[in-house]
Amino acid sequence: MSYMVKARHRAPAQHAQLTPDPNLPRVCVIGAGSSGITAAKALYGARVPFECYEQGPVVGGNWVYENPNGLSACYDTLEINTSCPRMAYSDFPMPQDYPAYAKHHQVAAYFRDYVEHFGFGGRLTFSTTVEKVERDADGRWSVTVTGPDGTRTEEFDAVVVATGHHWDPRLPEPAYPGSFDGEQIHSHDYRSADQLDGRDVVVVGAGNSAMDIAVAASECARSASISQRRGEWVLRKFAFGRPSDQIALPGWLPWWVTSARLAFGAAISGNVAKLGLPQPEHRPGQSHPVQSEGIRDALRSARLTPRPGIERLDGDRVVFVDGSSAPADLIVWATGYRVSFPFLDPDLLSVEDNDLPLWKRTVHPDLPGLYFVGLLQPVGAIMPLAEAQGAWITEMVRGVYVAPDGAEVRAQMTRDDQLYKKRFYKSARHTMEVDFDHYLWDLRRERRRGARRAGAAVAETVKLG
Repeated sequence: MSYMVKARHRAPAQHAQLTPDPNLPRVCVIGAGSSGITAAKALYGARVPFECYEQGPVVGGNWVYENPNGLSACYDTLEINTSCPRMAYSDFPMPQDYPAYAKHHQVAAYFRDYVEHFGFGGRLTFSTTVEKVERDADGRWSVTVTGPDGTRTEEFDAVVVATGHHWDPRLPEPAYPGSFDGEQIHSHDYRSADQLDGRDVVVVGAGNSAMDIAVAASECARSASISQRRGEWVLRKFAFGRPSDQIALPGWLPWWVTSARLAFGAAISGNVAKLGLPQPEHRPGQSHPVQSEGIRDALRSARLTPRPGIERLDGDRVVFVDGSSAPADLIVWATGYRVSFPFLDPDLLSVEDNDLPLWKRTVHPDLPGLYFVGLLQPVGAIMPLAEAQGAWITEMVRGVYVAPDGAEVRAQMTRDDQLYKKRFYKSARHTMEVDFDHYLWDLRRERRRGARRAGAAVAETVKLG
C-alpha cells in the first residue's frame, strides 16, 4: 500500500483558522512525523508563530510505507506494538473499527486525519530539507533549508527537533571478519517478503524488527536463521484475550511495579530460550520490551533456525560462535539505529554511542531554545509522550511556564539519567529509555510547578512595579 492512500475516517472539524500572535517567539519545528505534528498542533493552538519543515511530501514519517523522503523503515507487515488506546493522542482517539494493534497504513491515515481535524495542515511546509541549524551570537537560531524554491536561511527564537531516531541505520562496529558473497541489507531497507523469497536468509538481531523479518523469512525463504548474541524476553501481544498493555498504572508507583508487570507478561508468554534462542541474562523489565506473536510457531516448526552470535563471514556461509554455520545469500542486519542530527554542528551538539542526556528527554540545559520531541524510548508508545512534550515546549515559549534554576535542572537531569541506566542493561538501545506512565505523571507535575513559578514571577513583578 503506497503513501498516497487516502484517510477515510472522519470529517475534519470546522475550526476557524488561528492567526499567529506576532508578539510571541517564532519557532522552527523539524519533521512532520508523529512527534512533529503534535508539537506543531500545540504551537498552532496557542497562536505561536512557527514553521514546520518536512523533507517528504506527506505527514507520518516512519509510518508511511515507501515514504518518498527515503527515511522510513516501514515494511508491508508492520503494525504497532502498543495497542491503539495507549498509542493515541489524548484528544483524538483512534477509530473504533481499528484492530487492537493497527497496521502501518491505518496509523499513517490516523496521523493525516489528526492534522486535518485540527486544521493546521496549511502551516506545514513539505519537500523541504533542513540543511543547517546554527546558534547566533544573540541566542537566536539560524535555520537553512532547501525546498522547491531553492535554499534560504530564516531566523527563529527556538528550534524543536522532531526527526526521530529510527532512520540512520547502525551496522556492527567493527564489522565481522571475513568476506561475504551475497547481499547485505539493514532492516531499514526491508520492505516485504519478496526480498526473502527463495533465498538463504540470516537475520541478525533480537528486537521487534528482527522478529518480524525472521518470521516472514520462515514462511518463504529457502532457509531461515536468526542470530542473536544476547537473549531477550519475547512477550506476546495478547494476554487472556486482551492486548497485554491495557493495564495503565498510576505514574507515581515505583518502577518495580512496572517491572513486575513485564515479568508477569514474560512468564505467561513463555521463555523462547526453550525453543533455542539464547537465555536472557537480564530480568524481564531490564530491557526494552520485545513482542512477537509468530516467533514461537516459526521456531517450533523448524522453519526458522535459532543461532548464536556470528564469528565470521565465509563466502556463501555465516559461521557462528558455537562452530556451526548456515548457508546465506542474504544477511539482514536488524542491529538498530544511530542517534544523529546532520543539520547540527558536532561542536555544538555531540552524541556518543547514542547517549544524549536531556532534561526530561526534552531540554538541553546548555543550549537554550533548542528542544527535542520524541527522542525517547518508552516502555509504551512515543506519541502520547511527544504530545506532552509539545505542550510543555509551547508553555515555555509562551512564558507561562518557568523552569527551576540551572543547577536544579542539571541535578534532575543527571539523577534521572543515572536512574534509568541502572534499570536497563548497558546498551546503545537503552540510552533514551523511560517508563511511559511515570514519564507522563512526572511531566504533568513539573508543568504545574512551572506554572506556579511563572505566576509567582508575575506577582512579584506587579508588586515591584
